[in-house]
Amino acid sequence: MVEFLEHVSLEKAWSLILERVSPVSRGEWVDILSSGPVLRRVLAEDIVSLENLPHYPASAVDGYALRSADTSRASSTNPRVFSEGHYLWANTGSMVGRPFDSVVMVEDTSLEGDTLKVARPLAQGENIRPEGEDVARGQVVARKGDPLSSFNIPLLIASGNPRVLVLSLPRSIFIPTGDEIIPALKWVEEKIRTGDQVPETNSHMLKGIFSEWGYPLDIHDLLPDDGKLIKEALERAICSYDLVMIGAGTAKGKRDHSAEVIRSVADPIFRGVRMKPGRPVIAGISGNIPVVALPGFPMSALVAAWTVVFPMLSRLCGEKDATDLSKAIGGCKKIETRLLKHYSSQQGVCEWLRLKCGEIDGTRFSWPLSSGASSMFSIADADGFALVDDSTLEIPKGSSLQVWMKRNLDWEKRLVYQGSNDPAIDRLVSFVRDHGGDLAIRSVGSLGGLAAISRGEGHMASCHLLDPETGTYNDSYIMKFPDSSDWRRIKLFKREQGFLVQKGNPRGIRSAKDLSKGGVFFINRQPGAGTRVLFDHLLKEAGIEPAAINGYNNVAVTHLEASARISNGSADATLGIRAAAEAFGNDFVPVTEEQFEIVIPGRFHSHPGVALFLEALVDKKWRSVVQGLGGYTWTN
Repeated sequence: MVEFLEHVSLEKAWSLILERVSPVSRGEWVDILSSGPVLRRVLAEDIVSLENLPHYPASAVDGYALRSADTSRASSTNPRVFSEGHYLWANTGSMVGRPFDSVVMVEDTSLEGDTLKVARPLAQGENIRPEGEDVARGQVVARKGDPLSSFNIPLLIASGNPRVLVLSLPRSIFIPTGDEIIPALKWVEEKIRTGDQVPETNSHMLKGIFSEWGYPLDIHDLLPDDGKLIKEALERAICSYDLVMIGAGTAKGKRDHSAEVIRSVADPIFRGVRMKPGRPVIAGISGNIPVVALPGFPMSALVAAWTVVFPMLSRLCGEKDATDLSKAIGGCKKIETRLLKHYSSQQGVCEWLRLKCGEIDGTRFSWPLSSGASSMFSIADADGFALVDDSTLEIPKGSSLQVWMKRNLDWEKRLVYQGSNDPAIDRLVSFVRDHGGDLAIRSVGSLGGLAAISRGEGHMASCHLLDPETGTYNDSYIMKFPDSSDWRRIKLFKREQGFLVQKGNPRGIRSAKDLSKGGVFFINRQPGAGTRVLFDHLLKEAGIEPAAINGYNNVAVTHLEASARISNGSADATLGIRAAAEAFGNDFVPVTEEQFEIVIPGRFHSHPGVALFLEALVDKKWRSVVQGLGGYTWTN
């Protein structure tokens, strides 16, 4: 029995695809004069010109048509003189008929009344493009396997070939499976939120990707984790489609049937590609019909589509260069960036990174977003993607990183904002864009933000750091940085900080002391965050050691993430802002009001993006949105 090759490299997967998948032999006629999409369709046969181009002797210049023999020995000192009827004006491209056999450029003549004087002799055929000079009837003008393009389409039309035979586009189908999957419409309309059920979104993602690639895609009804039903659907699909994809079931659990089903109807090719995410992808082939099982997590399914499905489609279409990742990702350009933070990768596995980008002092930087395979937000939020090769273990900060860009950024007006997480600032991005700028946010905590701008790694930072000795905010921390004397400080608003607890406060949490009770589970913030600094101060005031707090080292990066965990019951309390509590319907126990401010280094005061950012800060519409979040008081 033929078995799957296990855990192959990406290069090996590509070589197997090129070896096992052949172009579809089915052809269809397309009308290149229609308004329908024809670019990148591959010709199924050689195309022969039905016309001479040009189809008449055409003047190559503006001038006068003459008989070349009549210009013998003409010169500037002894010009030949022609009366009306012995010459004919010719525009560039106009027909030159007998008895004329040459065209003199207008610059080499003078006209006095109806008399033409020619100052140089002409050779027979001079400045005339003869019939078929460009293309002769019967000449091959495009070859089998060539894609239709903006370069050859005009030639095909001019040569009398408005309809051409192309390879049919592959017919593809995606079969989503899973007991835990709910149809997207049902998820949205019925708002079902029970157990581990999640909406089926991969089919919508794939539909969009295929549309960007220029290929059709059909979506099968959602199937449960039933091997028999999946096999029956797969057998039907193989009879009607050129490429078949199954969604999920790629692991080795009791409900994962994809490998077994593919083996039963197709020849196994490989199971698992050494890349992250996307490792569990499975491929087989029935005749010349690829059968692929895509992982269920969105990012895994996305990169499996880029790296496995796209090469298969390209091969089915007859393309020779089937592994061009720039085409797979969306025809995007690749740029060089400098990594803003150190990154570690797993040896022997190529890894896909989702990246945000920004330009600081003329250098373009990038930094990784969440690497979870199930993270949909980081896919949508990414400016671009990078593929780290399987021999790389560490990428030091400042290293060169090539990024496939998915967005066209206005680098000069995009600001890199580092510092404290805040829902109001998250809402600000769209208003900055409305004013003509842009804002890329890194939530690294208040101390992290100040350190970043001090190192030249951001245009601005935000902070809300309590000094326990003085009871004031931010001053003592900012003054520790040697270059802070020219930093512009904008005291934007005050925020209510307090304990976020479940509705009704079932644990009776009123102060930090209550957090040390048995059974209370806490969600903390990352070291360096202003909220973490405040919490440590509260513990010290209450005489409680951090080790006494169950969950002290359990970290949420954002206020909303922490509040979400309280809302669904996975934690009992966190310290955060009122706006986060209200967003999830949690109760809020006030502790203090803190000063939140923006800090901008002096050298960026004239930055065009900063001016637009400052305009957005006083935008009444944004301020109205912030007021609606709850817990904010304006101080600027």
